[in-house]
Amino acid sequence: MIALIPLLTLLATLGSGLMAGLFFAFSSFIMTALAKLPPEQGIAAMNSINVTILNATFSLAFFGTAVLCLGLGIAGVLRWAEPGSAWLLAGSLLYLAGVIVITMVFNVPLNDALAAVSPASPEGAALWTRYLAEWLPWNHVRTFANIGALIAFIIAYGRQAA
Repeated sequence: MIALIPLLTLLATLGSGLMAGLFFAFSSFIMTALAKLPPEQGIAAMNSINVTILNATFSLAFFGTAVLCLGLGIAGVLRWAEPGSAWLLAGSLLYLAGVIVITMVFNVPLNDALAAVSPASPEGAALWTRYLAEWLPWNHVRTFANIGALIAFIIAYGRQAA
């Protein structure tokens, strides 16, 4: 099992990097582009994204990285004296708290509320304004947490290889 930790760290690095890139795209330009659309179109586009993103490749990257983080976080604690263990724990906590928990507690409920509203209604337009104001800052948190996890896993891998 100990021989697998560098490989699992490399896979967690890849997963964190993929997710960081995805969330960075939303923070950098996707949400800005959607905000420029009329509310009905913005809601429809975001709802389409939220349905389409639930696929095997996204799930593997998003949840697979979480599973790796659970294992690596435990390994980091159990192997605390080994090189890179603190970085494994840090990367794991950043991903699990800053990505998984934030997504489930903040972004998903906002997505669910958006899916439940009629895009052409006045309520839809009001919700869209609130959605943009609340969803995007939490996405920034996910982006920075992913980048932090990515950096921690890179350092952990380097320390393991040394």
